[in-house]
Parts: sequence; structure tokens; C-alpha cells
Amino acid sequence: MTVTSSASRAAQTLSRPIALNGLTVPNRIAMAPMTRMFSPGGVPGDDVVSYYARRAAAGVGLIITEGTTVGHPSAGFSDRVPRFHGEEQLAGWAKVAEAVHAAGGTIVPQLWHVGMVRKPGQRPYPEAPAVGPSGILVDGTENAGRAMTQQDIDDVVRAFAEAAAAAERIGFDGVELHGAHGYLIDQFLWERTNRRTDAYGGDPVARTRFAAEIVAAVRAAVSPGFPVIFRFSQWKQEAYDARLAQSPQELEALLAPLAAAGVDAFHASTRRYWLPEFDGSDLNLAGWTKKLTGRPVITVGSVGLDGDFIHAFQGEGAPVGSLDNLLDRLERDEFDLVAVGRALLQDPEWAAKVLQGRFDELKPYDAASLKTLT
Repeated sequence: MTVTSSASRAAQTLSRPIALNGLTVPNRIAMAPMTRMFSPGGVPGDDVVSYYARRAAAGVGLIITEGTTVGHPSAGFSDRVPRFHGEEQLAGWAKVAEAVHAAGGTIVPQLWHVGMVRKPGQRPYPEAPAVGPSGILVDGTENAGRAMTQQDIDDVVRAFAEAAAAAERIGFDGVELHGAHGYLIDQFLWERTNRRTDAYGGDPVARTRFAAEIVAAVRAAVSPGFPVIFRFSQWKQEAYDARLAQSPQELEALLAPLAAAGVDAFHASTRRYWLPEFDGSDLNLAGWTKKLTGRPVITVGSVGLDGDFIHAFQGEGAPVGSLDNLLDRLERDEFDLVAVGRALLQDPEWAAKVLQGRFDELKPYDAASLKTLT
């Protein structure tokens, strides 16, 4: 495929608007949530405002913020992780939303509770008991924290609902609930970390109860048109081979209660978006999610990170990580939006360059870009 035809195809496919409940996203490019830890005291400052606004100004249609902790004592793990509660913290986030809108983008905060922190010795911030469904770390370490009581569960559900209401109040366009990567909501979904014998544990449907209660509470706390996005994954940070569902039938059992509770769109997190999720089909996790729920879906996973990524636009082949593969899937409606992560850290102009066919200007990812906020 020539550069010209690739550019035209990318512009046509990625520039289409998409509706998420009452929100119209101007194109199909989202910024993936990435923890940056540049918010001392949990307060996003002017550098965070500029960081997000710069990417919106360069064509990202939907900004999904880094994980922001809800108002529960055990929700976070660092004083530099932004919070989505507190007067000063919310005032900082209001400035972020205003700047993104002024730049032509839309923005949702990712609401987060870490649950059982992943590394032994790492405690929640401020000092508080680590809590989870069964007090078990992702790596299987038992008695590493406290199993949540019904009061704990009710408190966390309320904290998510309060954060969502705050997001709408200060001008955000929706919310994303972080139910992936081995954090609290995911710990309830996964059988290895959820060994409860009450209504929140047992079969796959029972293990969705906590997540569904959060979704329902959030849905009730915001206006009907305010989008609620739910991010989930099979893999965990310390268990890349983990799986919530071994088959489409098991995945449907997991997703159906969440859709019924009020999820407007799913964000299916994979490490490599082009890999098929189940035997016998080329659909990735996002594709299966859309097929099973009918909801709009965001895909994510190593977009722009393949070593031959730029060369693929110059007629020198199209490796699995190239944009051509992505466009094929978008054109057949396998999913609806694509979230770009580390490529946007390296190159804030990534979306504009792709939408404008400036492929020769794309910058290869360098991990050093994580060390600063630009």
C-alpha cells in the first residue's frame, strides 16, 4: 500500500465521529490511561493541564486520564498519584477538563481503587489496611491484607459514585471505571484473588456483583446521557497469562451483568491488540466484547510500538503491529475506538501526524519519555 493511499485511508477511517451515550467523540483516537505520578499531594498542577491539553490540541478525540483514586482510605499507593476527591484536587481536575475542551477534545477521568497492592511491603497511601475480596495478592500471597466486609464494599461503591458525580459537576464528559490489570474491581472478577463464599464470590456471575454494584451506583449518580466506560482485561500486572474467561460463553457471563447495570462502552485492555482472543476466530478481546454486548468498545495494546511501524506506511510490508492491521479491523467494525498509550507519551503530535498522513515524522518510542511530563 502506498503512502498516499495509507494516509487517505487513515484519515477517512480514524476521523469519523462516534457516539458514546450522550457524548460525541470527534474521532476514533483515544489516549490510553497511563499512570504518571506527577501530582504531589494528589493535585494535578499546571504541568498536568498542559500535558493533556497538548494531546487534545494535536487531534486526540477522547482523553482517558491516568488512574485517579476515589475517596477511600485504601484506594491509592502514592502521594504523587492524582486523586479524584478533595477540594484542591477537584479544582485541579476542573482546569484539566477546561483546557482539553478549549483544545477541541473530550475527556473522562479513570476512577481507580488499587485494592490489594501488588508488591509485598508496598502499602496504600495514606497508611491504611490493604483490602481486597479475600486479602490475597495477585501472585497468590495469602493474608497480605484484609478481606472486605459488607461495610467496606458499601463504602467503596459509594466512593466511586461520589467521584463520578464530581466528574460531571466539574465538567468532564464521562467516566471510566478501572476494572482491569489486577486492581480492586478486577480482584473481585478473578477466581484466584476472589475466594469469597458470600454473594460476591463463587461462579463468574457472582464475581461480577461488586463491579455491577459500582456501575449501577455510578449510573444512578450521574445524568442519563453521561457515559460510563468500563475497562477490563484478562491479564494482570504480575500474571500476564491470567484469564477471566476461557471461552466466549464465559466472557459473555462476565460482561452481561455489567452491561445490564449501565455500562455504555467497554475498554478491552490487551497487551497486543492484533492477537485473537479465542481459538477459531480472529476477533481480539475488544471484538468479542462488541459482538457479545453490542456496546461500543475501545481497543488498546501496543499501537505504534512495532519496530517496523513507520516503514509499513512506505510500502515495505505491514507487520501485525502496523496501522493497516488496525484500519482493517476498524473498517469491519470489530471495535469502535483505539486507545494509544506509549506512542503518545513519546510523540504528543502522534494523532495529528497519523490523521494528516505525516507518517515520516512519527517518532519511535523511547522509554526515556516516561521520565518527564511533556
